[in-house]
Amino acid sequence: MSASENNTLFTPFKVGPIELKNRTIRSAAFEGMCPGNHPSKELFDYHTAVARGGVGMTTVAYASVSQSGLSFERQLWMREEIVPELKELTDAIHKEGALASIQLGHCGNMSHRSTCKCTPRGASLGINIYSPTFVRKLNKPEIEQIVKDYGNAVRLAKKAGFDAVEIHAGHGYLISQFLSPYTNHRHDEFGGTMEKRMHFMEMVMKEVTAAAGDDIAIFVKTNTRDGFRGGLEVDDCIKVAKRLQELGAQALVLTGGFVSRAPMYVMGGAFPVRAITHYMPMKQWWLKIAIRIFGKMMAPTVKFKENYFLEDSKKFRAALDMPLVYVGGAVSRKGIDEVLDAGFEMVQMGRALIRDTDFVNKLKDGDKSVCSECEHVNFCVGRMYTLSMQCHTKCEDITPALEKVCQRKSGGR
Repeated sequence: MSASENNTLFTPFKVGPIELKNRTIRSAAFEGMCPGNHPSKELFDYHTAVARGGVGMTTVAYASVSQSGLSFERQLWMREEIVPELKELTDAIHKEGALASIQLGHCGNMSHRSTCKCTPRGASLGINIYSPTFVRKLNKPEIEQIVKDYGNAVRLAKKAGFDAVEIHAGHGYLISQFLSPYTNHRHDEFGGTMEKRMHFMEMVMKEVTAAAGDDIAIFVKTNTRDGFRGGLEVDDCIKVAKRLQELGAQALVLTGGFVSRAPMYVMGGAFPVRAITHYMPMKQWWLKIAIRIFGKMMAPTVKFKENYFLEDSKKFRAALDMPLVYVGGAVSRKGIDEVLDAGFEMVQMGRALIRDTDFVNKLKDGDKSVCSECEHVNFCVGRMYTLSMQCHTKCEDITPALEKVCQRKSGGR
């Protein structure tokens, strides 16, 4: 056994006011398990299973801080009426021996009127080609209201029993839209220089830290780079990370990519055209056809490799003296050890815990091959756009034809 196998992965680690029993965190991979923007039994069963499976902390994914920030119909929307349901979930997670975190964010321009019940609003005027729909530029009073919504969401998370919040500042959602020159074309105090583009993020973090107090840990998910020419590069993102530390972030989750511009850079692998269009309702027939024809062009394949963000993330490790969480393709004990040996304090996993909720316990029992059979065809991602995120090997409603596509892309495994 390596030193890390003996001494690192299954040791506790403190972040702000909390202590994880080990270094593993279920990443905020969107579950699609919240019809009507409420937590469901499926969400409850999934996260309690992950907690039972040995993870140090499980993260409930992408809860919108307001109705205007919803990007999916089956997404959580933080409001007082769902607090009792969330409290049942956190109590159950705690009973299984894990901590509970919730990711909070606002999608900005990545929505449609039918979902967010208003004209989508972003850092600048534009078009969301994925819906498709026009996007309106946020004015200052609206910005100030969204900032307050972040604070209110943190207070609700505390009331619901969460141990940590993860503020989503990456992937081309609203904070990221203000940070990136690709989506921020403003000429006021929120646009222009890097310092001005960070202003919205600074306002959000000040509100978040005030709401959190000393009661709940603050994680922030931030890009290592946007993943395309014209977006933020590593040096820009290190400046953002350093500012986040100054603003009170207690740990950073290092990610990358822009879902509206470089979606497969976020997760690696092929864009799951067949899965998306299979589950999409027939009333969106025109969109099904468009995705079938143009999907691969709009979201070209990015070859999957284990720990695909690690080389960029190492530059952040060298530049920062705060706890860092690695996420991105950690699917084996060998890969996780490589991350921990590189100086990262914690590791997040998504697809590994979608395929097998007992992944962490199996690692503890010495199963080094666990999850190596995941084919990374991204069927789970394709399905979550309409229904809940599921691995194709465990999905009862998958058709034989779609299963054959998944097997063919994985080399027949």
